[in-house]
Amino acid sequence: MHLKGVPHPHLEAKVLLLKCTSLTEEQFLSSPERPISIKEERCFFKLIAKRLARFPVPYLTGKKEFWSIPFRVFPGVFIPRPETELLVEKALNHLAGKEEILVDIGTGCGNIAISLAKELPQARIIATDFSRKAIRVATVNASELKIENIIFVCGRLFSPLKKLDLREKCDLIVSNPPYVSEKEWEGLDQEIRDHEPKKALVAGQTGLEFIKKLIRGAPSFLKTNGHLLLEIGEGQLREILALFDARWNEVTSFNDLRGIPRVVLAKRK
Repeated sequence: MHLKGVPHPHLEAKVLLLKCTSLTEEQFLSSPERPISIKEERCFFKLIAKRLARFPVPYLTGKKEFWSIPFRVFPGVFIPRPETELLVEKALNHLAGKEEILVDIGTGCGNIAISLAKELPQARIIATDFSRKAIRVATVNASELKIENIIFVCGRLFSPLKKLDLREKCDLIVSNPPYVSEKEWEGLDQEIRDHEPKKALVAGQTGLEFIKKLIRGAPSFLKTNGHLLLEIGEGQLREILALFDARWNEVTSFNDLRGIPRVVLAKRK
C-alpha cells in the first residue's frame, strides 16, 4: 500500500509513521532501523488507508503548525492555512503592543488569536466562533500553550461583542471569514469538500456575504482610528473595496507570496 496520488507521498508517510510511533523526527532520523511494533504497524496502515481516502493529514495527526506554533485540529474545525500568517503579520504591524483590545471573529482552532496573544501578552483578546466545537478546540489549544489573555466566546458575528459591552472599545477586529462562493465550493478539491466544515469556508452565493456584514457592523465596535483586518479570496479585491463607505479611510490591501491580494486593512474614522 502506498500513497499514490497525494501531493507529497514520502513526506506524508513519514509524518503518519511518526504519529503512530510517537517518535520525534530527530529520533526517527537517528535510528532509522528501529523496528516498529505490530500495534504501530497497524496504526500506520490504518492512517495510510484513510489518507488514500483523501482524509486531510492534519486531521489524521491531530496537529497543524501555524506561526511556528503546533495547534490541535480535529474534524469539524477548519485547518489553518499558511497564507493566513499574513493576517497575523499585518495585525502586529499596526499595533503598539500595549493593552489593546483585539477581537478575532471566526477563530476556528484559535490560531490567529493565540498567535497574536503570544506576541502581545499585554493585549486583551476576545476570540469568537459560532461553532461550539471550534471554541472547545481553541480553548484546549490556549490552555496547552499556556495562553491566558484570551476570552473565548461562542456566538455569531458581533453578538458576543454586544454581550461584552464592547461598543466603540476595540482597537482591532481581525477575521479570516468564510469567503468561498457556492459555485467555487463545487470546484474545490474533494479532500476539502468531503472533510472540512463547509460553514467555515462558504459564505453564500457570492462569497462576499459574511465580509459585507463585517464591514457594515465593525464600526460600531471599533474605537476611532481602530482597524478592521480581513483575509479575502482571490479575485475579490475590487468588489470588497467598493463595500467600504464614508465611515472608513486608509483602506489598503496586501499580497500573499503568490502576488494575490489576500488581506485588506481599513481604519475607522
